Amino acid sequence: MANRESNILFDDLFTITAIDSEGKKFDRVSRLHAHSSNFDMSLVLDYNLELYPLYVGDTFTFVLASSLSRGGMVDEENMQASWRPGGISKGIDEDYEYVMHGRVYKFDDAADAKVTVYASFGGLLMALAGSFRHLQNIVIGENIFLLMRR
Repeated sequence: MANRESNILFDDLFTITAIDSEGKKFDRVSRLHAHSSNFDMSLVLDYNLELYPLYVGDTFTFVLASSLSRGGMVDEENMQASWRPGGISKGIDEDYEYVMHGRVYKFDDAADAKVTVYASFGGLLMALAGSFRHLQNIVIGENIFLLMRR
């Protein structure tokens, strides 16, 4: 697990167990349910299925980061340039296939040291649940980046 000096707040390998199990609500958005074997975490995530098609049984790397710069130093100028087509980017986003920017809005504690972190990425929602020690670097109100690759 990453320490706080790093810009990586959480990273793990997930396997998709279900997609749209509660029914499909939007044409271009699906909701996946996934489980990680490394940290025994569960993930519910809304994603754009036209940009990044996923299927039950797929395995993907999932990362939450505080910035896209390499080495943990925030470089606002390069961070914004990396999102422009044809822009020069040397950030961690180059290593991933699907990237979203959002904000942590809720943090639920459970009685057995399990917690759930909720974030919104422009209306696409995420709920990441598991042991507090794997999610302790995530703070309510923090802007985060979600990065995924197969």
